[in-house]
Amino acid sequence: MMQTEEKFLVAIDTYLKSGIHIGTKFRTKYMEQFIYKTRPDGLSVLNIKKVDERIRLAANLLAQYAPEEIVIASRRENGWTAVKAFAKCTGITTYAGRYPPGSLTNPALEIFTEIKLLLVTDAWPDRNAVGDAMKIGIPVIALCDTNNTANNLDLIVPCNNKGKKSLGLLFYILAREYMLKRGLIQNESEFKGKLEEFSDEE
Repeated sequence: MMQTEEKFLVAIDTYLKSGIHIGTKFRTKYMEQFIYKTRPDGLSVLNIKKVDERIRLAANLLAQYAPEEIVIASRRENGWTAVKAFAKCTGITTYAGRYPPGSLTNPALEIFTEIKLLLVTDAWPDRNAVGDAMKIGIPVIALCDTNNTANNLDLIVPCNNKGKKSLGLLFYILAREYMLKRGLIQNESEFKGKLEEFSDEE
């Protein structure tokens, strides 16, 4: 029996169509391990297998926590539709837009939340949330493009973290896997989220 390639979380064509693997012209030393090749136009291309593996790891980590123990932050506008759809499916708190400073660290604030895990769509624009997570010592999952650095991050998910379609697909998969692993749905067909709801794409 030949060993078949491990099944991806979605069809490889779905990954490719979303552009989840298309990076930037800049590459940091840390992200090199996830890069498959550089195109003639200078754009770095991420390894889809590694992208898929890391999404799976992120889903496993998220599933260890209840919805009220997690916060998702997305300062980048292209991620707002995706994180809002993710929140609707999972009940996890999301900040689409500005992260309110101190909401994880200052118990005197009305918006204060005690959480155990933070996910950000880009560690640089979301650096205030990452900084707060560091202060209270909770793990951070970050979606990282080829130009990101990995300082103070616990789990890197390599992906195109700037594209609406790419972020839509990623949060669609995470929502489905989170619900499956938490036992909120029994199989993929029970997942009610629609991919287009995650990325404004008709």
